[in-house]
Amino acid sequence: MAIMITDECINCGACEPECPNNAIYEGGVQWAVADGNTVTGPYTLEDGTSVDAKHKNNPVSDEYYFIVPDKCTECVGFHEEPQCAAVCPVDCCVPDPDHVESKEHLLDRKARLHL
Repeated sequence: MAIMITDECINCGACEPECPNNAIYEGGVQWAVADGNTVTGPYTLEDGTSVDAKHKNNPVSDEYYFIVPDKCTECVGFHEEPQCAAVCPVDCCVPDPDHVESKEHLLDRKARLHL
């Protein structure tokens, strides 16, 4: 499953540089699939929507840091545990119950994001 940042976030930013997928953004910042990886051209999001990888999408949150579920792999294939959760001083990086995914699915996402 993807990780999410709860509204208990204090906006310290400790999580952002730890994400190997560049899936974490400051509140209010637009995001793109291509940010911080090798993806180019069309990319299919988890809901089946096809977008250009460089297309800027609306922020998930305007108030605090957020994780883009379509880019989160829970650090599978990189680390033993989600690095955002490991460094968060207020424990607000938690499993997202709306995005439960298998290890195989997360590894597939990692492969699609890092060609």
